[in-house]
Amino acid sequence: MSSDIAQLLEPINDFLPCSTPQAWIDKAKQPEQLPVLLRDHMVCELKAAQSAMLLIRRYAVDEASGQALLAWLKPYEDYTYRLVGDWRALADHNKLNKRMVPKAEKPYSEELIDKMVLLIREELHHFYQVLEIAHSMNIEYDKITSSRYARGLLSHVRTYEPAALIDKLICGAYIEARSCERFAALAPHLPQPLTDFYISLLRSEARHYQDYLTLAQQISSEDISERVAFFADVEADLIKSPDGDFKFHSGMPV
Repeated sequence: MSSDIAQLLEPINDFLPCSTPQAWIDKAKQPEQLPVLLRDHMVCELKAAQSAMLLIRRYAVDEASGQALLAWLKPYEDYTYRLVGDWRALADHNKLNKRMVPKAEKPYSEELIDKMVLLIREELHHFYQVLEIAHSMNIEYDKITSSRYARGLLSHVRTYEPAALIDKLICGAYIEARSCERFAALAPHLPQPLTDFYISLLRSEARHYQDYLTLAQQISSEDISERVAFFADVEADLIKSPDGDFKFHSGMPV
């Protein structure tokens, strides 16, 4: 591992409560697992974009801006969930065609919009890149079920505001950090185009978890360390406990 990659990973590894189990890496590097990994990775990129969009729509913008966000993601959702459209056409949809209008009563709206719109743009670009690479390897996309990971984290989100938003942002930080850790864990064991791609993803996405944490602390009137530690325990259990559904963020293979 190069020194700059090790430097990028150091804060991520310090933040995460545990490393990916060797058993998961051993299974992930089996050639027959590559199709499910790539398909699930692609869906994870879209879900990251959707999660960021939902945060903006619920907490930061007016109705017209929210509709523009929905329109931005619709072609990707149509292809992923309904197999509608040609994936190549998605390259023409990676831009937001309307200026976001922040809610005046929310002091954090501008920063939430700025960080999340940038994140959406990057995640949609990576979504398309995964499709391109999979197609070049003769791995066609097909629908795939969701893993338990994000659902397991979000099931512990508090139900009142602003605590719910703070918890969602902390969950987003763990999802992004774990993704980066797995990019690095997988990269040495994959065919060369994918190795280079996952290293490039690690470089571009390494800051995302910090963006989520920064927003969570800015919105909270209290120190968020206790909630970060709470979700660390939840995340560690999801990663280390037995999991019969092998996916990009799955736990210990059964």
